[in-house]
Amino acid sequence: MKHRRGRFLHRATVAIALSTVSWAVNAQTYPAHPVHVIVPQAAGSSTDIASRLMGQWLSEHLAQQFIIEDRPGAGGNIGTEAAVRAPADGYTLLVVNAQNAINASLYDKLSFDFIRDIAPVAGIFSVPLVMEVNPSVPAKTVPEFIAYARANPGKINMASAGNGGPQHVAGELFKFMVGVDMVHVPYRGSTPAVTDLLAGQVQVMFDVIPSSLPHIRAATLRPLAVTTATRSTVLPDVPTMSDFLPDYQASAWVGIGVPRNTPPEIIATLNKEINAALAGPTIRARLTELGGTVLPAGSPDDFGKFIADETEKWGKVVKFAGIKAD
Repeated sequence: MKHRRGRFLHRATVAIALSTVSWAVNAQTYPAHPVHVIVPQAAGSSTDIASRLMGQWLSEHLAQQFIIEDRPGAGGNIGTEAAVRAPADGYTLLVVNAQNAINASLYDKLSFDFIRDIAPVAGIFSVPLVMEVNPSVPAKTVPEFIAYARANPGKINMASAGNGGPQHVAGELFKFMVGVDMVHVPYRGSTPAVTDLLAGQVQVMFDVIPSSLPHIRAATLRPLAVTTATRSTVLPDVPTMSDFLPDYQASAWVGIGVPRNTPPEIIATLNKEINAALAGPTIRARLTELGGTVLPAGSPDDFGKFIADETEKWGKVVKFAGIKAD
């Protein structure tokens, strides 16, 4: 019995040693062939644009092609599930974003657990939202809007780019914090929502800056506040929501994840290259043009904590507002 147990332990030790050596070899040779990058949003979105910028950098600096694959649908769950089911070998990356954190509470029966099944690699950038109104709304500041909304409960229509999306939950967080009653009107994307906001069919929207910036600059929409703790470089004269609501903060954000059990050495390689890309002027400038802010350089664990905090925060908002997936 002792002899058999000794052989088992020896085999286990050898297996662990071989696994460690295999990981080290993989890290040294990684990537040995093209890498697929799954983007669970539509082509042309801020997430897609940022993914292509990062994919190009990684291709140039790791000497292999990083192939961008847009797999939109079901609030990003189709692309996320594809990544979850992929081999954990570093050859499938997932572009994660704020929608993943929201979906963890929004959907009751997902076939995966995002926090458990996707390992964080690195953050890329965050995009502030902007609270904006049709010029027919008499409010020119956030306090004036709060007073106007309280005087007109249930009469103000709040547009979003879709039920349970970042724009929607940002608006619900505002409603919760200030105690106002506005009617949520979901659209299929920012473009139709902004179109109706311009036409006055809806009165207010919390939108990502890139899709609304041209209209704000043309003075056809009036910005009241950006939703991050610091002002936007592309809207420097617009105050932050935290100037009026100190604990309010909301943003769309983008980063990279991989299937769980991906070798840590490969994760470390990707983290190092992504942080290097964001430290350089070229990608940083392009992301700034999109209205975004580069996330602070950090470890995979740092990005994992950020995701966990976002998931917890939006889970509370989803529960408060009673938001259900379409």
